[in-house]
Amino acid sequence: MINSFALSHGALQRVERLDAEVMLFSNPDAAERDLLHSHFKVDEHALASALDPDEVSRIEFHPDHLFLIWKRPENYSGGGSLAFEVSSCGLLFAPGQLLVIATDDTPLHGLGTRQPLNTPLDVLLDLLFNNIHHYLGHLKVIKLVARELQQKFNASMQNQHLVQMFNLSESLIYYINALHSNGAVLTRLRNHAEKQHFGSEAIGLIDDLIIENNQCYKQAEIYSTVFSGLIDARGNLMNNSMNNLLRKLTLINVVFLPLNLIASIGGMSEFSMMTAGTPWWISYPLFLAAMLLGAGGMLFGLRRLAR
Repeated sequence: MINSFALSHGALQRVERLDAEVMLFSNPDAAERDLLHSHFKVDEHALASALDPDEVSRIEFHPDHLFLIWKRPENYSGGGSLAFEVSSCGLLFAPGQLLVIATDDTPLHGLGTRQPLNTPLDVLLDLLFNNIHHYLGHLKVIKLVARELQQKFNASMQNQHLVQMFNLSESLIYYINALHSNGAVLTRLRNHAEKQHFGSEAIGLIDDLIIENNQCYKQAEIYSTVFSGLIDARGNLMNNSMNNLLRKLTLINVVFLPLNLIASIGGMSEFSMMTAGTPWWISYPLFLAAMLLGAGGMLFGLRRLAR
């Protein structure tokens, strides 16, 4: 799907033409891919990278444009898995036009609220700024969800809550990788802006982006470290709870085993029939002695095998 936008009065205005200043290709079909190849000179590798969620962030410089692969957070929809996903988008920037290639139409949502959008460069920088703040918002949600999971885990000790904590920890690892690669892209973009003599306002905004991205990266690292410690602690607590439960069951078995032994010996009708001519105060002690000798022999044999 193709959405075209013109820049008017500091905002994006939807238009219906293929030479608009800002164009969004969301999940392009075969015809739209052909248009990107023929009209905008986007090769197959760049297009595949823009739509690949596992692609690493990078920036490519060409004589008349630059192409970015940017990692962005997916909108969180909730659910029981508590997984926060990361996807990729492609940004083809030329002095007079910006092309956005993504799997959905969300990259341009919410742009223009912080500063007026007068040029495609303003749209590009505002899009990157919006994505970094999207990461920060997700990190706040992860922190709140983690606190709630801790309370639930303390109350019930269910495996489900531990699995959800693992999912949050895995999401943080993806965020750390995405933010780290995005930081490298911003650094190279900053160097390119100086060489191409971008305006001081644009360079200052790129510097702000680098600072915001580094802060977000550090925050995600801290959360990941805390989560790893919490998961280890929760796992140890669950093991201790299981050990205490097994200890109680063992104590119950120890209490009832002698009673079962006495009841079994007293209820052996075949033994009473076989020792009918022998007084009980002789036959039963002999039987107990034989059992003790057998147990001692088994214990000795097991110790020899265990060496």
